[in-house]
Amino acid sequence: MNRFATASEGSICKADPVEALPKSTRESRSRNPGVVHRPPRFLLQAQVINGAASSATWTFPTIIFSAMLIAWGAEAAQFLMAQGLALAILAWLQTMPEFAVEAVIAWEAGRDPNLTHLMIANLTGSLRLLVGLGWPMIYCTAAIMSRRRGQGPLKEIELEKEHAVEVVGLATSIAYFFIVYLKQTLAWYDAIILIGIYGAYLVVLRRIPPQDEEKMEDMEFIPRLILRQRRSVTVTLITVLFLGGGVLLYFTAHPFLQSMLALATGLGISTFVFVQWVAPFLSEFPEKVSAFYWARKISGAPMALMNMVSSNINQWTMLAAMLPLVFGWSHGAFVPIHLDAHQRLELLLTISQSLLGVLLLANMRFSWYEAAGIFTLWLIQFVFSGYPESIANAIKTVITVVYFAWSAGRVLICFFRAEGIIGFSTFPVLVRQYWSRSRTPP
Repeated sequence: MNRFATASEGSICKADPVEALPKSTRESRSRNPGVVHRPPRFLLQAQVINGAASSATWTFPTIIFSAMLIAWGAEAAQFLMAQGLALAILAWLQTMPEFAVEAVIAWEAGRDPNLTHLMIANLTGSLRLLVGLGWPMIYCTAAIMSRRRGQGPLKEIELEKEHAVEVVGLATSIAYFFIVYLKQTLAWYDAIILIGIYGAYLVVLRRIPPQDEEKMEDMEFIPRLILRQRRSVTVTLITVLFLGGGVLLYFTAHPFLQSMLALATGLGISTFVFVQWVAPFLSEFPEKVSAFYWARKISGAPMALMNMVSSNINQWTMLAAMLPLVFGWSHGAFVPIHLDAHQRLELLLTISQSLLGVLLLANMRFSWYEAAGIFTLWLIQFVFSGYPESIANAIKTVITVVYFAWSAGRVLICFFRAEGIIGFSTFPVLVRQYWSRSRTPP
């Protein structure tokens, strides 16, 4: 916890560019003891930005390299285990920075309940970024590459039948958060239930078989080279990639976040906007790198999209479960986190967006107009997030209504077109098929 305490106290909560400077730079004492002279604010901001830029010169490429190592490991691992299970491991490694940032905010909120709104803002912001920005960008990347390779316009991304597990897993997580919204608290027993949901999701993933070997030809050189080795060597190399990427990510995430935090505060970005949008975007950067790496191959776009969905499930369950536990530990008693009207609006907006996302994926396809629609709705709320609270909340309320209306339209379509819920109908078939296979004696 101490490793990231400075990030919370000096950057996330205070958001003062002066505090981002070393003491020798921000203070110069005169002959009179106790008198501190502070340089002009524009000079302080310039120094903060320059310092952040110099730090980013090594943290940024290291973050990308670590994300690529993990992505190669996951791409090869899907031929030794279920693709969904490989992506679940990938999601854990990629979301370490997000867990670290959220843990610090929850710890500080336990000591000062006035910071609870920042904790909820970071959680909801990270989830809305994944769906509103991450999913459409995967489609755009695949669509652009499709045109460049002369394959014509990409109308939709088609999922594999095994991806029904992720669709149902995300739907289950969202369904429970409707309960959290209605009771207006997030308590320790909610954490236990959310961990149970995630555990059940992993159990189902373990029953799914690995990918077929004929799909290896679509892979990049490094994962394909790994899979051509003896199984023991392949397992060792995959483990090294996961561990090496994870270690690099762990030690680079903090200075990377700090440099970007200093840059954002130096540019005068407000605390709430920073915590809700900037911090999650930076902490989720590794998963965006791996997802776009797969999406550019077009055939890897379904895996890229499931990478994002896996991170969604991870954050709706394990990240959310961490909040009341860290909050209660810091507070000295495991009391519930009470959600005020503004926090409930943020949560309902996030639930409505993710609900729509699940319903859009229920037909096991992700179309161009769906990507355009959810990106536009996210962009509107992002643009208005810096406006006065009354205006921002009014926009969020309208967008929430639009999300639910669009979801209702999808539900109506499902009544007339059975293929609209193929993801939900495929899930029990997969469970029966692979569960019975795993119990069948050789």
